[in-house]
Order: sequence, then C-alpha cells, then structure tokens
Amino acid sequence: MSKPRSLTKSRFKLGLECPVKLFYTRKKEEYKDQKQEDSFLEALAEGGFQVGELAKYKYPGGVDIETLDYDEALQQTNKELEKDQVIIYEAAVQHGDLFIRVDVLKKTNNFIELIEVKAKSYDQPDLEKDPLIDQRSKKVTKIAGKWAPYLNDIAFQYYVASQAFPTANIIPKLLLVDKSKLAVTDGLNQKFKIIKDNGRKKVILNGQLSPEDLENDLLIEINVQEYIDIIYATQIKYGEDSKSFAEQIQYLADLYKQDQRAPINISAACKYCEFKTKPCDEAAGYKSGFKECWTQAQGWTEEDFAAPHLLDIWKPNTKKFIEEGKLKIDDFCEDDFKPKKPSTTIKPGLSQAARQWTQVKKAQMGDLSPYIDHDGLRIEMSSWKFPYHFIDFETSMVAIPFTKGMRPYEQIAFQFSHHKVNQDGSVEHANEFIFEEPGKFPNFEFIKALKTALAADKGTIFRYSAHENTVLNKILEQLRNTQEKIEGKQELIDFILSITQLKDDRQTLIRAGERNMVDMLELVKQYYYHPEMKGSNSIKFVLPALLNSSDYLKAKYSKPIYGSASGIPSLNFTNETWVQFDASGRVQDPYKNLPDLYEGYSNEELDELELFSDETQLNNGGAAMTAYARMQFAEMSDIERQELKKALLQYCELDTLAMVMIYEGWKDLLK
Repeated sequence: MSKPRSLTKSRFKLGLECPVKLFYTRKKEEYKDQKQEDSFLEALAEGGFQVGELAKYKYPGGVDIETLDYDEALQQTNKELEKDQVIIYEAAVQHGDLFIRVDVLKKTNNFIELIEVKAKSYDQPDLEKDPLIDQRSKKVTKIAGKWAPYLNDIAFQYYVASQAFPTANIIPKLLLVDKSKLAVTDGLNQKFKIIKDNGRKKVILNGQLSPEDLENDLLIEINVQEYIDIIYATQIKYGEDSKSFAEQIQYLADLYKQDQRAPINISAACKYCEFKTKPCDEAAGYKSGFKECWTQAQGWTEEDFAAPHLLDIWKPNTKKFIEEGKLKIDDFCEDDFKPKKPSTTIKPGLSQAARQWTQVKKAQMGDLSPYIDHDGLRIEMSSWKFPYHFIDFETSMVAIPFTKGMRPYEQIAFQFSHHKVNQDGSVEHANEFIFEEPGKFPNFEFIKALKTALAADKGTIFRYSAHENTVLNKILEQLRNTQEKIEGKQELIDFILSITQLKDDRQTLIRAGERNMVDMLELVKQYYYHPEMKGSNSIKFVLPALLNSSDYLKAKYSKPIYGSASGIPSLNFTNETWVQFDASGRVQDPYKNLPDLYEGYSNEELDELELFSDETQLNNGGAAMTAYARMQFAEMSDIERQELKKALLQYCELDTLAMVMIYEGWKDLLK
C-alpha cells in the first residue's frame, strides 16, 4: 500500500524551512536531494538511532509499533490506547491530513505524555539563562534559534495529538542527552549495535544492560509546554505573509496533499537548499529545485543562472542584498562591501570586505587569474622554520560514550596524518596514527604518538582551520582532569601548550605556545584567492583551483612519483599519480580519485560479505567520522573493517598532502 500524502514531522520541518521544498521532496527520480547523500547527517542519524533505543530503557515495558504501513500502525496504536496505562514506542497518531509517529507515548488514564527523543546535547541552565530562550531578544520572548527545529517538532506533535484526542490532557516533553553526566561503565555505546534488516537500519541490544550501565542516566526529560505556548503565540513569516502556527500547519498540509508549489521567496536560506544538482546529476537527468526557484522568481535564463551570483560570494550580507535586489555579480560595486564602522585593529592581508570585492571584481571582469599577496605571504614564510610539519586530525563526537568516565559528545581523536617538507624541498609522509579498536578511549595514545612525531625538532607546524587546535585543547583538558595514571602526563601537557593557542569568547588571545601552529586557512583568507574557489575557502576547493593554475604542480604530480622509491615516500600509496586530466584538459579533483573501497572483490564476493555500508568511496570528513563510528558499533565483517581502515588512512594522508601541495604552489607563485 502506498503512503498517503500526509504531512508528517519531517515534512512539516521541511515546510517550515521553506514551503517550496514540499514540492520537491519525495520525488527521488526527478529532483536531487543532497541531504540523502550527506555522510555527516547519516552519522548523526545513526547516533540518533542509538539514543532512541536507550530511551526505551528509561521507559521500560512499552509496546513497539514496528510496521511502516500507516493504517496498520494506526490500528495497533489505537488498540493499545484502549488501555488505561500503556507505553508505546513509535505510536502512530493521525488527524485529517496530519500524521505523526511519537517516539515514546506514555498514557496514564486521561494523561498522554508525548516524549520526543533527540540526540541533542543539553547543558543544565544557570538560574537566569534558559538555553532554550533567545537571550538577545529584549522586546519579546523568543525561542533560541538552535532549539527552534526541535521545539517546532514537538509543537507540531502536540497540535496533532490535541486534535486527535481533544478530551485528553497532553503533556509535551523533549528527551535530550545530558552533557553533565558521565558514563560509569565501559562499552555502553557498543551495546547498541546498528544492523541492517532487509535494507533498513535498526538498533539491537548486544548483550544485556546492567543496572550499573543505567545508574547514571545520560538522558534528561524536559517538559516543554511553556516553550510551545511561545511558539503558538508567535506569527510565522514567509515573504510578505504571516500565519499562526496552526494556520501554517494547515497551509503546509494542503500544499503537500495537492502537490502544489508554494509562492517562491528568495532568501538567505536558499544557500543551504538541499535540492541542488551537481553537473553529474544533471547529466543523469535530475532537476535542481534551487535552480527552478531562482530562474522562475527572477525570470533568469540558463545563462543567467550559470553566471556568478550573490550566493557565490564569500560571506555576503545576503538578506540586505536580496532586499536591495542585488543578485547578479554585475549589480555590485566596491561600496557595497565597505564596513559601516572601520576596524580599529589592523590585520595583515585582505580584510573580509577587500576579499569580497576582489572576488566580485574578478568575476565582473572575467578575470580567471589567481590573486596572491606576494609581499604579505613572503613575510609570513620568513618566520617559518624547517622542517615544516603538516598535520590533519580525524575525530568523532558521539552521544552515547564509548568508555567509562566520558561525557556524551566528548571529543575523540582517533587518527592523524603527518607530512614533512625538509629544507632541500623533499617531501615525505612521515607519520600516521589510527586507533580503531572498539570500546577503547584513543585520545591519550593519540597525543603520545603526535608528540613523538613532532617533538624531535622545532620546525613550524601547519593545520588547516581551527579544528586541530580545538581538539588539542580538549585533550589538554582531559589530561588535566583524568584520574588515570598517564606516563609522561606533564610532558604531554607541556607539548600541547607549546603548539596551541587559546582565545576567549571575543576572540581575544589568552595564550599562544612558542610553536603555535600556523593555520593555512587563515593564510588563504588573507593572501590568496582563485576565482574557481567561488565563495569557499575549504581545502576541497582551494586544492583543485591551485592545481589547475599551477604549471609546477601539474608537472610534478602528473607523474607516478608519489609512493615510489625515487619520489615521495608514502605510507599508503604506491606510484600514485595525483594530477589527472579530464576530457577538457582540466585537473580532476584528487579527492574524487581516491581508490574505491573493495577494489578487487567481485560482486558475488561483496554480496556474501553483506556489507553494512553501501558507500564505495571515503573522501570527506563526514564519511571518515561515520566510518569510525561504524567500526565501533556496527555489525561488520573483518574484511569490511579492514577496508574502512585502509580508506581512512588514505583519505587522511591526502588531506596533509593537499596542504603540502598548497604550500608548494604558493612557493612557486612567489618566485
């Protein structure tokens, strides 16, 4: 039986983001949905499965409504609700064209508790500041922006249940992950195994939960009635229109049922629309909802849309420019990017405004050449000391801790890669570390290995973005707080202090080590821009742009020198050629040329392995985080585990090689 076009929790959330999205969703053969392929979101979802299963042990003895069929689920739920007291997991409730599945429904006589389980961390508030309320709002009480999606979700369920059971007392609650709690046993996370059952992921309990496992409850229940009252009292605006919460629900339900496209309202949120296509998607026949919205709303041609526009600019004041009708690159002038108040601090390199105008001016002139601040970058380089060390970390943060003494969403550093550039220009993949053993806390072994890799000299250390600095400061905190006896603990603390910095909430520098790492992302922002980067400074955009513009890098890396006896030593590659050209002569993105998983295995062999994941390549940070988490809690074969480990090592190695390539490209440009 096909599912009716009812407005569910997920579709209501989508419609609140943008009503037009309801027209594009559930049309998998027509419109591309990038969120369906987002490995980072997939990792969050899998963590959510585990938290959902843990919640059942907070409300034991419930009836699980497992069927996906709407009618069957409603029949089973209604039968259970005939009882005076019952707990139902995934209870189905319908009112008209509205349909919800309640994570936990607890009925006690005429009281019905709706408990929405979220793998969202919650910090206990102080006496004055409620984290769910926007503290910046002075005139009216508003829901904090980061909490709005969760509270809107339970508010929608509250509305549906109130309509479906008008005589019952409905009590809305959120069940969240309490960051103040500590796990009191090892391996709690691993007891919630994720498996595939007829292609559908589900959680099973691996063994038994002991009383000690549940002794320090990691979940916290919050009655959210007061927040729902705020939501109900607030008008929802879309374009020039304004509706109450109840009116918005019915409006979205009607749109979805009738499969109608809402009036298009161009906004800053369009930048994050998931209904976009890549060139390969359009070649496969998929349509872009984002493209349809912008072309129809502005009367643009295909050529207009393909040209650079507002959302391509790095960090623009999108709302302001849309209100002013400035959408095309040619609409802008230099004054558009001048700050209202000049900065009182002078920083080297391009300011944000100057960088924005550099990008826009190049696009207006059709100038495809890179911008590089020769003098500024030379001054930076003059302070560096050989040998140069390029490092990259892979990390994870999970809701249910892997080991005793950890808090929910505690920082875990499970892998690093380290490339070295010597004074003679030679490059080597010098070190790597990976700790994938299930149920073990890796951070202290990680920092010991990193110290061994970097402490032998005083060479400059490079990172790309603040991530590595943040992770090391977290490990510093963990070292200081641990009761475990760590060999060389003070030396490890001193090492971290020597290569990191710490800033306060206002980004004022509190401390910086004598070997404080150089952030290559900041160097990109200040000294380098290539039009092919568009509005991104991500290494995934910087590297392909630089490779396509650098004859030096093309010549060097178009040969199979990487991982060869006479070339660049590598720990995971043999005779690799990183610069490969497509049919038009453009350098292909090296990340897309990483080896596929399970190369050499036939389809029959893969079928026998019953792989947990359908992914064929690991080429981004979200996929790395997902792979590590799965190696901790998923049921998988030794072969799948080995392939994931190999792919993790190759991906992380390419990250630090990419940093080396960027350095080499800059050095060549400065000649």
